[in-house]
Amino acid sequence: MRSLLVLLLVVVAMSGCIAQDYGDITTASPPANGEETRNKALVPAMFIFGDSLIDNGNNNNLPSFAKANYFPYGIDFNAGPTGRFSNAYTIVDAIADSLGLPLIPAYSEARGEQMLHGINYASAAAGILDVTGRNFVGRIPFNQQVRNFESTLDAITANLGADDVGRSIAQCLFFVGMGSNDYLNNYLMPNYPTRNQYNAQQFANLLVQQYTTQLTRLYNLGGRKFAIAGLGKMGCIPSILAQSPTGNCSDAVNNLVQPFNANVKKMINNLNSKLPASKFIYINIDNMFRDILASPADYGFRVIDRGCCGIGRNQGQITCLPFQTPCMNREEYVFWDAFHPSSHVNVLLGKKAFNGGLDVAYPMNIQQLAALDLQSI
Repeated sequence: MRSLLVLLLVVVAMSGCIAQDYGDITTASPPANGEETRNKALVPAMFIFGDSLIDNGNNNNLPSFAKANYFPYGIDFNAGPTGRFSNAYTIVDAIADSLGLPLIPAYSEARGEQMLHGINYASAAAGILDVTGRNFVGRIPFNQQVRNFESTLDAITANLGADDVGRSIAQCLFFVGMGSNDYLNNYLMPNYPTRNQYNAQQFANLLVQQYTTQLTRLYNLGGRKFAIAGLGKMGCIPSILAQSPTGNCSDAVNNLVQPFNANVKKMINNLNSKLPASKFIYINIDNMFRDILASPADYGFRVIDRGCCGIGRNQGQITCLPFQTPCMNREEYVFWDAFHPSSHVNVLLGKKAFNGGLDVAYPMNIQQLAALDLQSI
């Protein structure tokens, strides 16, 4: 493993990590600008931290109930089921494509040249809090994901030296999407005491206090360009809709997560003011999802209230089972399964995060962040 990690940073440091084309790993409907940008990567590499929304295989070999390495997951992905909780692309796949990078490999499975452009540390059922997601048994909480990244750096630094590593890492993009499971698989779970201990604002304060510490740790490890994704319309996912007598979005759940999003926005401003030569941006998933759900036909969607693959009310009471037959018209579905967006939605979100306005990316978008000269701030 050490020799592979050395290879990773040797290329990053010495050649600038010009992206290669891994054309055999695609989605049925890739972002249109993919082939144009592959020849010139906008950042040397992307390091990814998060949960099942962006996990691409780190849970495959864990003793975990949170896995997606079976059909029909990946039904529209040329590589088939990889561990992505999607029919094809995740949001970070779409962002990697827009940045001119190949798709970023999972930490647990990365081999050889696949590691040259970054690593994905995300894990299904993971949370900001270590205790989150324990119902699924195996998972890699955010704290452990940060330690895994630190192990990567330790191996590289021992061979290349801190200065070379630091200069290279500072140019890379760090994408972090955490918090969903701290609500769905902690606060809202009856076998957790959390709801009796904290009201919505107190829990948001607890999460973002920990989140700030974790992101500061990544900064201290050399990260300088951060895209932090907020939470979306969690009250409108099929698993929540299935619990409603009317089948409508849960205002209670949507309102529950709003203090977290508000706190994350404040955290972004605080980190930008306190951590020199760095830039943190906020990806407003809530706004993007609101637009899609309010005007689905504008984006080509017809079905917004049930999963393409699942069982029970809204196809959300039991999530997509092995070898279950999914819907045929997947491009028309907002949700792939009980919890996760379809690939079509993920590509839309990734594109908007990449080049959208202040309503979706604050105080700048990912394209602007990638081009930012940190020496000037």
